[in-house]
Amino acid sequence: MSDRLRVAVVGLGIGFQHLTAYRDLGDRFEIAAVCDTDAGKLGLAKLLFGIPFTTERFDELVARDGIDVIDICTPPVAHVPMLRAALAAGRHAICEKPLAGSLADVDELARCEAASKGRLMPIFQYRFGRGIARLRRLVAEGVAGRCHLATVETAWTRGADYYAVPWRGRFESELGGVCVSHAIHAHDLLYWLCGPPRSVFARLATRVNPIESEDCAVVALELESGALATLSATLGSAREISRLRLCFEHLVAESSLAPYTPGAEPWTITPASAEAQRRIDDCLAGFDPGAEGYPGQIAAFHAAITTGAALPVTIADARASLELATAIYHSSETGRPVELPIGADHPKYAGWRPAEGAIRRSAPDSRR
Repeated sequence: MSDRLRVAVVGLGIGFQHLTAYRDLGDRFEIAAVCDTDAGKLGLAKLLFGIPFTTERFDELVARDGIDVIDICTPPVAHVPMLRAALAAGRHAICEKPLAGSLADVDELARCEAASKGRLMPIFQYRFGRGIARLRRLVAEGVAGRCHLATVETAWTRGADYYAVPWRGRFESELGGVCVSHAIHAHDLLYWLCGPPRSVFARLATRVNPIESEDCAVVALELESGALATLSATLGSAREISRLRLCFEHLVAESSLAPYTPGAEPWTITPASAEAQRRIDDCLAGFDPGAEGYPGQIAAFHAAITTGAALPVTIADARASLELATAIYHSSETGRPVELPIGADHPKYAGWRPAEGAIRRSAPDSRR
């Protein structure tokens, strides 16, 4: 196989951002095909990116020779069947979040990957920011010390125009609300820096939009390390922000308020002492965090595939994020904390969709 990978993109919503990243990494990727059910989007993609093959049929794309990587950017409900087909055909696969609608499906995808010649990388592009990469290095090298407390806020705006798209706001097609489709990135950053929780307590509500899924959430976590964390998320914030604030033994780290690039600079790192500042400076001297966002993750994927190295984001990472979602929905439904890890014997292992009436609702109910 040539080091230049031939890629097909499926789904031309967020898929256009993936196409831009592949074009910018043209020395490593060739855009071989695109697939979408909208002929107008296919025509636009062909015009903008000079793509040689377009199709409205996913089965036709999977059967086509000359494709190394299938990148799935469809509505979430289509992820699992498309990933099964791509891996069964021996292709590498990349997939937008959320990877699946249950822990059972994620575990099945892990088995599919193990039986395939291809490898599967979930998308968590927020990890690829120069600010958070520096903090990750400080944590990994022991310079930050133990985490005491973390606060993660996701306050975005989504209104009627956003939910006019039929598959959004419904568990059947979007697979969840703000916890699964929006705040999942910031929650993954907390895991990446501080590790997973051992206990989750949550409250969910639908207060902003007349949708089926939640659009407000508060969550309290006790991490495996013993650190405490709080998560808050809403889609009803007139001013959009994302914010992470993490108190470590030897420093405090605060992101900017940029809603969609919380991993990028500037981050504010406040040392606990002059000695801590010296260690921070020594650790970061000469450190190059690499490219950011989609180009950063996709470039790291190329390096892993062509060298046999570990993928930059794995199915295990996606499973951890969806285990948190499962715990959040179950805690909100039962009113009790949920202990992790969650295995096949958990009542929400096959799907976290809450029971009717489990999410508090003050927005008009669209199901009537």
